[in-house]
Order: sequence, then structure tokens, then C-alpha cells
Amino acid sequence: MRFRPTVNRRRRITGMMTATVVAVSTMLYGAGAVGATGTEAGTSAPSAPSLEFANPNSQALYGTAYQAALRNLLQTNTISWDPAVYNKSGLMDTGVGIVRAGGGYPQPWTRDASVNSWNATSLLDPALAANTLWSAVDKDADGKLQIQQDDQQWDQVIWVTAAWNQYLVTGDRSFLQNAYQTAADTLAIREHASTAGYNATYGLFTGASFFNDGIAGYPAPPADATESVSTGSMPWPGVATGMFLSTNEVYYAAYTNLANMAERLRQPAAQVAAYKAKAKALKSAINKRFWNQRTGLYNYMLLADGTTGPYQEGTGLAFALLFGIANPAQARSMVAHATEMTWGMPDTYPNWARYSDAQPGRHNAIVWPVVQGLWAKALAQQGAQTAFASETARLAALADNNSGFWEIYNGHTGVVDGGYQRLGDDVKFHWGSQPDQTWSATAFLNMIDSGLFGMSFGDDGLTLRPTLPAGWGDVTLRGLHYRDADLTIVLHGAGTTVQSLTIDGKRVHGAATLPATLTGDHTVEITLTGATAGDRDADGVPDARDRCPDTAGTPALLGCPGPGHIEAEDALNTGGAKTNVNHTGYSGRAFIDGLWAQGAASSYTVHRTTSAAGTGSLTLRYANANSDTRTMTLSVDGRTVRQVSFPKVSDSWDSWGTVTFDDIPLTGPDPVITLSYGAGDNGSINLDWAEFHSTAG
Repeated sequence: MRFRPTVNRRRRITGMMTATVVAVSTMLYGAGAVGATGTEAGTSAPSAPSLEFANPNSQALYGTAYQAALRNLLQTNTISWDPAVYNKSGLMDTGVGIVRAGGGYPQPWTRDASVNSWNATSLLDPALAANTLWSAVDKDADGKLQIQQDDQQWDQVIWVTAAWNQYLVTGDRSFLQNAYQTAADTLAIREHASTAGYNATYGLFTGASFFNDGIAGYPAPPADATESVSTGSMPWPGVATGMFLSTNEVYYAAYTNLANMAERLRQPAAQVAAYKAKAKALKSAINKRFWNQRTGLYNYMLLADGTTGPYQEGTGLAFALLFGIANPAQARSMVAHATEMTWGMPDTYPNWARYSDAQPGRHNAIVWPVVQGLWAKALAQQGAQTAFASETARLAALADNNSGFWEIYNGHTGVVDGGYQRLGDDVKFHWGSQPDQTWSATAFLNMIDSGLFGMSFGDDGLTLRPTLPAGWGDVTLRGLHYRDADLTIVLHGAGTTVQSLTIDGKRVHGAATLPATLTGDHTVEITLTGATAGDRDADGVPDARDRCPDTAGTPALLGCPGPGHIEAEDALNTGGAKTNVNHTGYSGRAFIDGLWAQGAASSYTVHRTTSAAGTGSLTLRYANANSDTRTMTLSVDGRTVRQVSFPKVSDSWDSWGTVTFDDIPLTGPDPVITLSYGAGDNGSINLDWAEFHSTAG
């Protein structure tokens, strides 16, 4: 993604942090708001729902990430817009904003607008989603509506799936009428296009992979070892004429949903049948040309000369499940054989020969949260509870440790990393990873909505098929707006099988479907039959008894890590604090930077075996190459203790020192110590690790 010529795509980082931007793990903590804020626009939006786990550690991990994702979508990235630029369709509401692609990417863009609406915006703010979808639509000289005809031809038709979802969520037939015209005209353009069009020989559409608009996402061929033609993908003849799994799956979904639109609008039966026939033929071609019996997965590519690519494409595998292209046996095989990296489902896999674990390609063996989200949704749909739980926990931790949702992460370390591209024989260009990425945040929101609560939308209403992993505990989604109803949805137990269902206290038998005609406030409670208790962090403590089931610890602390030492990359880092590796001498996987503005903070949960009040000392390893002593504010459980000082260590940010703060008051078994850039502080240090020692109590 992200090769639009008008955008400065490389984030400028000044001062002590000047190179690779990176990030890392823990699955204990929550996330805060981060980065630049969008311009809020238009009329007041519906109030956002809240996610509440009974288990405090689940709340810290998933609940805080959920709140950060809501802020990302509905505040940071909801912006005002210029009618002269965006309202080419004439269908936008001037009193409502649009959703931009994220930090560093001020536009909505067709693919981002579509994915973000499909993931979350249509449910959370239907008017905002409609405006965002229409912002990607133009009128031609004859007044026909069509997706904007830019230089990324291959990804235009994902809009059709997003538009169909918008209708299912809202029931808005006026929207559907215009969406149908837009979809039909756009698919007609693509069918007859000379570039990224239809290859009748193979029965497939040509053009780049849905997600991979950079040549780093392709092996050689169609690339070469030095990426000598272009960093983008479509200038490469082999890509432009090649056929790729995800792109053809998106076309299949477009034809299927266009047929659905035509049926709802009572178009001629012959027209409906024609779209269905095209969908059926495309599905058959995908299974014929891409399914690989040997690997038990779909191949990534088929070049025009017949060369196949038995590589793994994350979005392609997810779409095969989500769109029903894979049959049940294929679906089981994919779930069993797909390779995930330490921090989630990669974009493409494995490393191309010109990349490596040390220098992963921008679109190669690297983790994009938007891909994680699609894969997690597909896993939940398949009933793969443990795999779904792991993917969701990974993304929550990536957000929690790095002040929110970034664009790309290293798949092995979880470090924020934009990946590499070649610039010739000897040079690899290292991209930055942008903050506040909307589709990273909406990916997590969709993990909760479509995965955890199992929401799906139809003409008849909202259906719930939950996937509640063992060890997460009971969970409540409160204040969810669905059409004219305000819902509270409560899940008890664990697993995927519904034991009982009540609506407003009355037992309901059959499917958990809430009618589209429902109005007013209602409470839905679902009790699940249970699930096998896992041990996700492999510490020997079953999740059901583990106070910290996502971070390896010791049985004496019920699975929580000991209080003596914690790496800064495993803290709750908020307000712009994030992990980095652009200086040497740190321990663990990274260190924390970004503590250069008020509001930045790093928080450490001290897991104790006692609840008695006491005191302790905190030792911090830090770097300070400023000319003077720097100050921060130390607090416990949100209460300020005092301002603390960090003397200069040396003139080099590669040098580290330690400082100890005594007489820190503690109560309860899990007090949270926070170091923040508060009023009156001057901050601008780097943090490596913290050690806590009890001195009394």
C-alpha cells in the first residue's frame, strides 16, 4: 500500500530518534491515543459503544485497545473535507465528515475507504461510512456513477463489498440504488479495460494483488533481484498482466454482491442471473488455477506465461474463507497449514530471496494489522477459537505497547517497522511505518464485532455467533447502535456453542438474530457451553486460572511475570511513547522513545503476591544525551507521587545509565507505576527497562 505520488510517505523523525521506527509486545496492558488529530466535522455522531471484560487483565489488554481503536476511527481520523475535491458524485452530506487513511495519509482512498467502512464504520457511524464511500465515487461525462478511475485500477471493486455491507447494516434502499449503479458501471469498465482487465484465456482478472501495490510484495519473477523498474507494482509488465489470488477473490465478491443488489432492487431476472454466472465462473477459475493440493493452500499468483507462485498471501487466504470460495475441506486445510509469524499473519510469505528476517520486504514477510484483522475474522468464522484468540491478542498488544495502531510491524519482533525495498544493486530503502493507521484500528474493531461477538448482518436483522476464548472471561458490549435499536450484548462462559439466549430476560430458542425492525433499548445475554482451557503463554498455568494469560510468568504469581524486572517495550506506552532500535546498547528487543511531549507515558504493572500497603523502589535504565538533567512525573495508580530527575548520561544516545527512586507507596496486588511527561517536565529521555524492589509491607 501507499504509493500515491502526491503524498510524502516517509515520516520525518528529528532529534534523538532518527532512523528506524520500531515497536514490541506485551499482552498485559492497554493503549492510549497517539499522534496527529484529524479535524472533527459535521453533525454529532452516535455515541461510541464500550467494551467491558469482567477479567481485569482481559480489560487491560483488549478493552483498552478497543477504546484506542474507537478514538483512532471516530476522532483522530474523522476529518472535514473539500467539496470541490471529494463530492464528485454529488451524494455526500456536507454536514458529515469523512474517514482518512491515517497519519501520513490524509486522503480516504478507495481501498481504505472501503475496508474501513466494511470493518467498522458502517456499524458505528453509518452516515460517516456513507460519506466516506461516496468520496471515492465520480460521475462520468454521461452522468454515470463509477469508482474514481485512478492509477490503482485493480483495487477499485472492493468498494462493492463495502457498499453491500453498508446496505445490510442500515437497510438504506436509497443508498443501495446509487451503489448498484456505481458497482455495475465500474465492473463494466474493468471487464473491458486494457490494463488490469479480464484475461479470457484463464478466466481471471489481471493486475496487481489487492493489497500489494509495491513491488516488494512480489517474488522474482515478476520482479527482479534489484527491483530495477519501479518501487510500485503496476509498472512491472509481469504484475500488470499477471493474475493474483486476492484480486480475483475481490472480483468474485463484487459480482456476488452486485447480484444481491440487483435482486433487492428487483432488476430483471436475466441481469441477476448474468452476475451470478460471472461469479460462479470466477470462483471455478480461482479454484482451478490457484488451489494447490500439495501445500493445502491457495497459490499467490499465476503469471501470463503460466508460471505459478506457491507462496502464501494473507489477504488471499482470508478472502477465500470470508467469501466462501474455499469448500469445507479446503477451509480446514487452510486453517491447518497457513503459516503465521510470531506477531501475526504476514502479508506474503516466505521472504523473497532479496529480503531477509533482518531486512523484511515492505510487502513481504511482515505484519500489516489490516491483514491480521481479515485473517482473524476468517478464523472466527471457521470456529478456530485458539487461533482467533492468538491473532486478536497479538494486535491488541501491538497497539498497547506503542501508543496505538501503527501501519506495519516486524513479524518476528513486533517492532514498528515499515519494511524495505530495493533501490538497485546495493541499496535497500527502509520505509517508515505511519502512526494512527485507520485500517489497523478498524481491523481490531472488526476482530471484536465479527469475531468475539460474531456479528453478521442480513435483510432480516443482526445475527450473533460468538467466539469467546477460554480465559477471557465474561464480556459486555454496551451502547451499540443498530438501526433504531440500542443494544447491550453480554457473553458468559466460553467457546462457540450457545447454551442459552435471552433478550430482555426472556428465553429465546433458535438462532440469535435480532430483527432489523427492533427499536429502543434491549439487552441480549448469551451463555456459551464452554471451551477447552488453553495456555496461550505456555507458562504452565491454564488460562482460566491465569491472572495474566497473555504474558508468560511464574505459577507462584498465577501466571503473571515477577515484579523484579520489566523491559520498557513490555509496558503500557501511551501518548506517543513507542519502541525503537535506532541506538545500540539496549536490552531486550527494543527501547522506548517518543517521550518528548506532554502526555507521553510509560506504565509498569507491579504484580505482587500481597495486597498489603507498603513501599518500594524503582530503578530505571535510561539514556539522556541532552545537555542537562531531564525531568518526568512519577505516579502510582493515577496519583502523582513526585517529579523525578534523569541526569545526563553522556553525549551519545548509545550510552545508558540507571537511576533509583525510593519510597514509592503501593497498595493492592497489581499497582501501576507510571512515568509521564507532565506539566513542568522537560522529558526527552529513552527508557530501556525498569526494576522494582519492595522495601516494606
